[in-house]
Amino acid sequence: MQNALFGLAPYTVRLAYQTGFAGWRDVARRLAIAGVRPEEVAWEIGGDAGGISPSLREECKGGRHQTVAQPTRPAATLTVSRDFVERAETVFCHSNPERFALLYRMLWRMRLKPALLKIASDPDVRRFEAMEKAVRRDIHKMRAFVRFRKIGEGGDERYVAWFEPEHFIVERNAPFFVRRFTGMRWSILTPFLCAHWESPDLSFTPGANIRDAPAEDAAEELWQIYYENIFNPARLKTQAMKKEMPKKYWRNLPEASLIPRLVAGADAAAREMIEKMPTAPAPHHAKVQAKHWPAPREPAPSDNAAGARSTQALREAAEGCRRCPLWRDATQTVFGEGPDDPAVVFVGEQPGDQEDIAGKPFVGPAGKVFDAVLEEAAIDRRKTYITNAVKHFKFEPRGKRRIHSKPNAGEVQACRWWLDHELALTKPELVVALGATAAQSLLGRAVPITKLRGQVIEREDGLRIFLTIHPSFILRLREATEKEAERERFLDDMRAVNRLMRREKIQNRGGKSRADRGIPSN
Repeated sequence: MQNALFGLAPYTVRLAYQTGFAGWRDVARRLAIAGVRPEEVAWEIGGDAGGISPSLREECKGGRHQTVAQPTRPAATLTVSRDFVERAETVFCHSNPERFALLYRMLWRMRLKPALLKIASDPDVRRFEAMEKAVRRDIHKMRAFVRFRKIGEGGDERYVAWFEPEHFIVERNAPFFVRRFTGMRWSILTPFLCAHWESPDLSFTPGANIRDAPAEDAAEELWQIYYENIFNPARLKTQAMKKEMPKKYWRNLPEASLIPRLVAGADAAAREMIEKMPTAPAPHHAKVQAKHWPAPREPAPSDNAAGARSTQALREAAEGCRRCPLWRDATQTVFGEGPDDPAVVFVGEQPGDQEDIAGKPFVGPAGKVFDAVLEEAAIDRRKTYITNAVKHFKFEPRGKRRIHSKPNAGEVQACRWWLDHELALTKPELVVALGATAAQSLLGRAVPITKLRGQVIEREDGLRIFLTIHPSFILRLREATEKEAERERFLDDMRAVNRLMRREKIQNRGGKSRADRGIPSN
């Protein structure tokens, strides 16, 4: 490394341009096969593109390297994982000039350590992952914050945008904009490289200046109206917003001028939203209800549950629940499911769209993740009792879709009556709270799930509550690496639950009986 820094490396590789990964890969492969150590190579961009000296000379043309002289050392083979190659191509787009040396050093080390990428504590791997994450984040920011402005009319009509990426991502990101805006003629100008689309041709030209980008156009007023109408003051988190939409991007966003005013009035707007009546269900909802339940009977009052002595009897009584207004728009009550003597009880937040139609808990996308993780953790779902803190689907209609809406504290408190009855009948030694709403219902107070995750809290009645996330949180993550890491953490939590279940089973065999917590009062 020091040799490369001070220009003392025996070999110098000059790449034709910043994003020529194919050329780098070809040269790096033959250097590694020839046994050239990382500290013997210096990497450069541009110059005379004369390639490698002295005995591994390459000529770089258009980013591709053609061998002029073969390596003097014996030929060999080099095999690395496809995962490394794909991720290395992403890291190659980073703006740090040391990325070439880092990638070659990792390639060199992977000859003896094929599983190097799995060693999370390795300094090279940590730096590799940090660069990869930075590039992916920059790609996401470009997709989120590019705003086109119209220039010209008729046959000369074109849409132009200005963006300032932190890394060399334009070529890698351009196909996304081609797919998204296939029918438009557009240009994205950046300081490093400009992308142009005029079907069927995608082309690139050298970087531009912000003065080359057009000023405001007539469509910006419409965009500001749209943004102001979709702005949700109840979900405003200023610090999170600035993290996801850094101020450096604001000058290129037409909606940025509205942000200070919207933030200043967010509290008043949120109170106004809360005071409004609930929205009506989507028009198609009645058709769905009529299709699956053509002649719904008028259910009995919920207080009939007071005498229930089994979860099945409790489930039948819950069909007529009127303890909060959520029953009006929901298709049906989605009650808990499982044996009356479960090994463990899982409590989620509320049923989703698919659960509302099926009448069973955890059968939607989050339920599929949950089932897969339970299976990997060696927990038999058939021996568990699975329920939700709230038994009716709360949603906001958007067109033909029903979007999940988080239940409020009053709705959670109203439905706790049912959850207390379920726990009294199943008498579990361990309950798993899946998410903040479940934890609030079980503990009677809000708790920070991220801080207390994986811990067991014992209630005053002796019931032990294991805290973890709701599996839907995994689905909401956008980055594949983050999603996989969070799923692995959730799997670790379920394995911990399995160990606790086995411990309770051993204790019960030793004579410890389940505590009778009694049937709660109305």
